[in-house]
Amino acid sequence: MPHDHPGHAHEHHDHDHDHHDHDHGHGHHGHHHHVPKDFGRAFAVGTALNLGFVLVEFGAGFLTHSLALMADAGHNLSDVLGLILAWGAATLAKRAPSGRRTYGLRKGTILASLGNAALLLLATGAIAWEAVRRLAQPAEVQSGPVMIVAAIGIVINTATALMFMRGSKEDLNARGAFLHMASDAAVSAGVVVAAFGMMLTGWLWLDSLTSLLIVAVIVLGTWGLLRDSLDMALDAVPRGIDAAKVRDWLARQPGVTEVHALHIWAMSTTETALTAHVVRPGATDHDRFLHETCAELASRFRISHATVQVEQGGGHACRLAPADVV
Repeated sequence: MPHDHPGHAHEHHDHDHDHHDHDHGHGHHGHHHHVPKDFGRAFAVGTALNLGFVLVEFGAGFLTHSLALMADAGHNLSDVLGLILAWGAATLAKRAPSGRRTYGLRKGTILASLGNAALLLLATGAIAWEAVRRLAQPAEVQSGPVMIVAAIGIVINTATALMFMRGSKEDLNARGAFLHMASDAAVSAGVVVAAFGMMLTGWLWLDSLTSLLIVAVIVLGTWGLLRDSLDMALDAVPRGIDAAKVRDWLARQPGVTEVHALHIWAMSTTETALTAHVVRPGATDHDRFLHETCAELASRFRISHATVQVEQGGGHACRLAPADVV
């Protein structure tokens, strides 16, 4: 985790308290991506409904010998894990920092996201292996029960998607939940179509082909999750934030002649932090500058936790100024 460094004559830091409604001091915190309280019930109901259905669907797939149904259960499970992750992110973000964990448990959401991605890739690998094996030796599939169970999946996923549709324009987590549930409904519809096709034609390989298509859908979604989670765990600049634009914007602020030691990283899956040193020769309005700069970083770039250090630049070279020094 990047930290700012002491030892400069003129410095001001954005404070690290967990209060969000103040308008004094040197900075501004605002969690733009949190799950509003009114979505708590939607997350609870959505998670319980879908987790129950995943267990039923996987069991039904096992009993009817339908790999497509088991793959669909895997796809549904991936989105249940996503729901739990978004819900957990909102809960963990509210945990106050402690003496040792000065950032609270925010980073736990990134570790959960990384574990989620790894688990899904392992599960899809197992399904893909079985699907390829079955293409050579197709198994008898009970198409009728498969259609019924997948149709129930369409109803449950559509109902869950509708719970999040109301706030999907304002809240990122709600939009993510809506899109995941809508895609689950579409995948379940694909399973129904494949089962109907098998019933009409007797082509048992349709089940394996559908399984492989579902695996492809999960891998495409999970690959992005794995890449982003790894980037966050390694303190890379979060996707959606252009570090060069942030640097240029800071350099254009009143009195600023130089920007160095700029770090932007994810504190959690929903919050971004920044530290930077700015040189402002002869400036005396540091408090106002810091307050306005941090407020603008939050509104322009969704960087809610900014720590900016001001230096006068008078003969004391900052040891962190060189680009190759971290």
